[in-house]
This record gives sequence, structure tokens and C-alpha cells, in this order.
Amino acid sequence: MLRLIPKPLLHTAYRIAFRLRNIVRRITGRTQDGASVIAQDLEGQILLIRHSYGPAGWALPGGGMKRGEDPAVAAARELREETGLEAHGLTQLRVVHEQLSRASHVEHVYHCRVDAMPRPDGMEIVEARFFPLHSLPEPLLDRTRERLDVWKRSGADLKQA
Repeated sequence: MLRLIPKPLLHTAYRIAFRLRNIVRRITGRTQDGASVIAQDLEGQILLIRHSYGPAGWALPGGGMKRGEDPAVAAARELREETGLEAHGLTQLRVVHEQLSRASHVEHVYHCRVDAMPRPDGMEIVEARFFPLHSLPEPLLDRTRERLDVWKRSGADLKQA
């Protein structure tokens, strides 16, 4: 159904929804828990995405968890929805407690391998690419940089291309 809506109109709708969600977070002081994924290809490169909304910059695949959803299931689902990729060897690295729009937020950070090329939908995700760890693109969102630092400190599979 969403594919019937022209992309420029859909991108505008995503931007409006993003702003409204941030207002609700500020008012209520609550967010839903989230999951993000540091996905590596077979050469060890890192998968990054760019959204059609929100801050301009490269991010990790991920998003909000559904009510009662297991964090690992949410991480795999978000990776699949945003990039079309399946997570192999999904491992939780850390649970991060942070602020989003002045509201408390819990983010479950995972690591996995993927064995195919990403296929962003062009609606929510406008670009998805692999990058070598030594040559990450800019601008890299601060939260992305923080999560990559968590991953590096964890020592989880740091094979580089």
C-alpha cells in the first residue's frame, strides 16, 4: 500500500511523524525500548543506512521494539525491514540507557553477520551500504559512533577488510 504513495510525499510524512514522535517523547518523558544492529558482511565491513527523515547522517539499522517483543527478535526484524538482510549469529553486545528527546530510553545493541547486499526500500531508508571500519562515511551520527565504540570495546569479531 505504501508503495502507491509518491516517494516525496512519503518522505514528508516520515519527517512529520518523526517530529511528532519527538514531541510526544518530550511531553510524556517515555520512549519505547529499541534495538540496533552492527552488521558485518563476510569481509568485515560495517553496514550503515541513511533515513529519509531525522538528522542527516549515517546510522545503524534498528528501531523501536513492539510491545512484548524480545529484543533479539526486534533487532533481526528491524534489520530485515530496513535492508532486506537476515541476521546470522546475532549476539547482544550491551544494553544502553540514554536520553532521546529528553526522555529515558533503553537500546539493545546487537552484532551479527550478513551474507548479501542490502536492498533499502527507498521510502524509510534511502541508502544502505557497507563500509570498511577504517573508512566510515561522514556525517556519522553521534549515537552510531557511540554504538560502534561499544562494539569495538567488546572485542566482538573485529575482522577488517
